[in-house]
Amino acid sequence: QVQLVESGGGLVQAGDSLRLSCAASGLTVSTYKMAWFRQAPGLEREFVSALFFSGRTYYSDSVKGRFTITRDNAKNTVYLQMNSLKPEDTAIYYCAADWSGSTYNKAEAYDHWGQGTQVTVSS
Repeated sequence: QVQLVESGGGLVQAGDSLRLSCAASGLTVSTYKMAWFRQAPGLEREFVSALFFSGRTYYSDSVKGRFTITRDNAKNTVYLQMNSLKPEDTAIYYCAADWSGSTYNKAEAYDHWGQGTQVTVSS
């Protein structure tokens, strides 16, 4: 079965960097649509970034220029490099995967989800 395991979250100060990892099993990240979403307390889960099997990437306006999504095919892992972190980036970050479809920024477009990793940015 498919399993996505996130890691790399933590408590950092504004302006710091973090790299989140999403280790996949039961699927090959290079052939799936992979994405990161986040959810802050009391808010809906929101799109952060997506990486298609073609290599094309997408970012939300709030993270564009600060976050970078990549993958390591040999490790079957997807990463989210987060730079210049802000307090408003505080949330649980989830990795998601889906086999097909062009929609990338809606949670319902993804069939597989990880358990999430907490990112807290203090001011």
